[in-house]
Amino acid sequence: MTAPAHPNVTTQTPQSAMLAAALMLSATAFIAATTLLAKALGTDVLGPALHPLQISHGRFLFAFLGISTVLALRRPRLTRPAWGLHLGRTSFGWAGVTLMFAAVAYIPLADATAISFLNPVFAMMLAVPLLREQVGPVRWLAAGIALAGALILLRPTPDSFQPAALLALGAAMMMGMEVIFIKRLSGRERPLQILFINNAMGLTIASVAVIAVWQPPSAAQWGALAALGLLMACAQAFFVNAMARGDASFVAPFSYATLVFAALYDALIFGVRPDAVSLIGAGVILTGAAILAWRERRHRTRA
Repeated sequence: MTAPAHPNVTTQTPQSAMLAAALMLSATAFIAATTLLAKALGTDVLGPALHPLQISHGRFLFAFLGISTVLALRRPRLTRPAWGLHLGRTSFGWAGVTLMFAAVAYIPLADATAISFLNPVFAMMLAVPLLREQVGPVRWLAAGIALAGALILLRPTPDSFQPAALLALGAAMMMGMEVIFIKRLSGRERPLQILFINNAMGLTIASVAVIAVWQPPSAAQWGALAALGLLMACAQAFFVNAMARGDASFVAPFSYATLVFAALYDALIFGVRPDAVSLIGAGVILTGAAILAWRERRHRTRA
């Protein structure tokens, strides 16, 4: 999946382009690792396959425990949260994560990760009616190119159509909606507070949703669930700190390394190597995303 969208940092942080790039690359490695663990948990690698709702519950449970520990040690000053924005952000984020975990059990990690890069495209489209943003022809062109890449990855022919890819497409849509709430939330609260509330709410939602499908995990599955949650917490922390130490237009493109790590992990662990269709589809999506990022950079520079 893609790196989590970041809130603006409200405190002054020393700038370092090299450190920011290293932090972002580390975040992408962690994020790709979470999808790898989700794939192992959603198949029979570590025991009877767990339901995606149970996998997302484990992700929020252990991420919440990790962030709560950091919060207790650092004891930052907390401000009054914007509860409505947090609830909207967390609800769509939970839905996106769950759909992504369901997708990676059936399609290659690289394909699911590439499709997840559509989330800024969906966020741009949703920003038109929800945030009253103006979208110019270059941004629409970028969106069209990225969506064409997703269509390639869906392999829309009777013999090669991947229905599970629709799950990844749904995940990208949910995460795009999450970005809308993050845009409204950004700059209001400190990053650690946002991460804590996000994971606390996510755990509450996931705990209710998992009741109907819960099954006792094996010891290996408990370990994988714990690793998944803690890696996601680390990825969120690394991402936020990367964005705090470098200009967003410089740091954000490094998030595309998630696709490289996902393909590498899939090849090493599951022996799955991207075919020509996967490479072409991923390349088209990244082209659209790169055009969109370039357009946003120029817009910010002019502003």
